[in-house]
Amino acid sequence: MTTAKRDTYTPETLLTVAVRIFNERGYDGTSMEHLSKAAGISKSSIYHHVAGKEELLRRAVSRALDALFAILDEPGAVRGRTIERVEYVTRRTVEVLMAELPYVTLLLRVRGNTKTERWAMERRREFDQRVADLLKAAAADGDLRADMDMRLATRLLFGMVNSLVEWYRPLLGGGYDGDQVAEAVVRLAFDGLRTDS
Repeated sequence: MTTAKRDTYTPETLLTVAVRIFNERGYDGTSMEHLSKAAGISKSSIYHHVAGKEELLRRAVSRALDALFAILDEPGAVRGRTIERVEYVTRRTVEVLMAELPYVTLLLRVRGNTKTERWAMERRREFDQRVADLLKAAAADGDLRADMDMRLATRLLFGMVNSLVEWYRPLLGGGYDGDQVAEAVVRLAFDGLRTDS
């Protein structure tokens, strides 16, 4: 039985297990032994797929970061009025967060204790800065309120979006549909930020 499990284990399934355990125990609180037990394979089998725990972390946060950065190259993020672009990016960020929930959750929980964590935090700041630049440009266009500090607005927007990892769960009896959540975030944020015109 164990042999069959080893034969069917892939780097992707191992990554899924690692992300779950990292989110449950914290990256620092997870050992290769924890990962081995959760995956039901030996530590040496894990090393057959990856160099170690930090490689699993890098793969996991890269998946989240790649999905977020891909948004910035989508047509809705690069064409049209800046306010429409920033609303599009916000909506898509929420959608990616929900689609990649365990991976984005892990990304948001890294604390900078390892080289990979510091790299991930730097990339997160870069993404945040690009969205902040869009907000500033929309304000300069006159589409967002001039009486709002855009740095503060950016932090509040990301605070609202990032809080989803703490409470959002895919639609299960009484939960929220992903489109409903994305639309609510955009309306809440931008109905309050838009100028009256």
